[in-house]
This record gives sequence, C-alpha cells and structure tokens, in this order.
Amino acid sequence: MNVDAEMSSAVDPRLKTKATELFGVDYPIVQTGMGWVAGPSLVAATAEAGGLGILAAATMTLEEMRAAIAEVKSRTGRPFGVNLRTDAVDVGQRVDQLIAAKVKVASFAQVPRPDTVKKLKDNGLVVMPTVGARRHAEKVAEWGVDAVLCQGGEGGGHTGTVPTSLLLPQVLDAVDIPVIAAGGFHDGRGLAAALAWGADGIAMGTRFLLTSDSRVPAGVKAVYLDTAVTGTVVSTAIDGAPQRVIRTEVVDALERSGMLKLPRAGLNALRFRKLTDTSLRGLLREGLAMRKNQGLTWSQVAMAANAAMLTRATMVEGRLEVGILPTGQCVGVVDDLPSCEALISRIVSEALERFDACA
Repeated sequence: MNVDAEMSSAVDPRLKTKATELFGVDYPIVQTGMGWVAGPSLVAATAEAGGLGILAAATMTLEEMRAAIAEVKSRTGRPFGVNLRTDAVDVGQRVDQLIAAKVKVASFAQVPRPDTVKKLKDNGLVVMPTVGARRHAEKVAEWGVDAVLCQGGEGGGHTGTVPTSLLLPQVLDAVDIPVIAAGGFHDGRGLAAALAWGADGIAMGTRFLLTSDSRVPAGVKAVYLDTAVTGTVVSTAIDGAPQRVIRTEVVDALERSGMLKLPRAGLNALRFRKLTDTSLRGLLREGLAMRKNQGLTWSQVAMAANAAMLTRATMVEGRLEVGILPTGQCVGVVDDLPSCEALISRIVSEALERFDACA
C-alpha cells in the first residue's frame, strides 16, 4: 500500500464524502483560487495536508499558469485544481493546458460554457463552478458539472446577498451532485455544521490566506488579523459588482465618490493588459466577452481591470495605501497564522469533537 492510500484509509469515515472521493483527497476541505494569493506554495501545502488546493490562474498569463502548474506538480503528487475565467480570451488554450497537465479539478468563478464543461469532462477533469443562487446551481447541474461550490454572502471578493445558512439548503435541495459550502467557514465547527446540513465539504479563502504558507506580505496579513467582524463592507464602487473587502480609507473614498473616474480606470486597464501579457485586441475581446456574459457596461469593464490592478498592488506588492483587500466576513474571528498542515489538522480534530459531542 502506498503512503497516500495508507493516509486515506486512516481518515475517520465521518469525514469521507462524495467530494473527497471525487477529488481524490483525504479531507473535505477546499482552499479557494484567490487571485494574487493562491499560488503554487499555498496550493501544494494544502494538497500535502490532505485538502484540495486551487491555483488562482485567472490573474496569470498563460505562460505563468503553465509554470505555476509545473511548480505545484514538483512540490506534490497529490490532486489539485486550477481556477479559470470563463470570459478570458485564451480560455480554450488554458483548458487545453489543464488537460495536457492532467490537472484534477477545473474551477470556475463564473458559469462555464456547456462546451467547455463537456470538453473537460470528456478528458477526465472534474468541473466545479462557483454559484451564488439556486437557479445557477440547477443550470450548471443540467450541463453536467461534477460539483458546485456554493458561496453565501459572508464570503470574500465577489459575492451575493443571500447568507450561507439560507443559500446552502436551497442548493442542496436543488441538485444531486456534491455541494461544497463556502462563505464564513473557518474552523472545524463549521465543517461539522456543513456536513450536518448535507454538504460534501467546505471551501475557505480568507482562512487559507491567513496561513504561514500564504505569500501575502506580512504587513497585509497584520491588517487582516486586526480587522473586526464588522470591519468589512460589500461595495459596488470598486468594479461595479458587489465585492466584500476590508473597509479602508480608500474604500470609503470610493463609496463616497461612487467609483474611480473612468479615465483612471481605463489607464489601469491598459496597465493590467501589460501585466497579463494581453494584446490590445485581446483586451477588447475580453471586454466584449465580459459585456456579453456578465452584462457589464464599458465603464464596469474598465473598472474590473482597475480592481485587479488595485488588488495586485495590495496583495502582492504590500502597498496598503492602495487599500483593496478582498476578504470574507470570518476575518474578524481569525487570530493566528498556522501552516496549512496545522490548520487542516486542527479543523479535522474540531469537527470530530463536534460529532462525538452530538453522538
């Protein structure tokens, strides 16, 4: 018996779900594909600890994505996922790369096209989009996706208004495929609760951002650790879509003014084009796709690129004066920076304690 099989056999049966079987992991715990945050080191550390790490490829160039996938594979032989944007100009090439690299899970923040779902599934990949409404879950289930990540309003980044406690039961009632619960989860009590609801696992972003394996600058992590439960806000002033972030002076200024002025947003869109190695024609194609698929105005398209620039400046370069820090509401109850191994071990122990207490 190999080491992975020995570890899997040692997992408490109460933590074995349809998702652990589908993903080929030990524990029903998913680290989400946070842009600029979920790099190879975090993904590999999560995988080695028995969870499913998801690489944030949406903010990478195609070549950066290839290199990042290779780095993850050099660090771990365990399954992991890659998050893609469905409206990316080169999404077809990215799908081909995932297939060629034999990545286990293809994750999508938006609803993928039916032909994309079919191609990935025909080539043996697990397809898991994120949904924020029952009707979205029903739609993608009809297209044949393997699982859905159901994110409630407590989640970080772009999010909806329905809290996890109401959205999760709706989605569970609507589909027969594995459902991963997201939005507010940060410990073993949450995992036990999600499994009791009928979910097949939990997904966490902010909790994994605040680990020692995350390469987010220390000064930025300190701001997260110092944020109260009431210290976040869902704002549409950043890129036109509801996004939960830490409330900062910059965010307050954006809220007062409505949005950054379009000329500045357009300039940052061009800067983002250079960062992601996208041609001007490609940028326009992406903009058209976003207008078509997400119903955005040209102003919102420019703001979307602007938001990516602002987030990168904060999360990668540590420029806190920029002040865009996507976060889940659970940030207010996180107070340490464990390794992924220590975090997952603790969550598993806490969940089993809850099960034992309720037996």
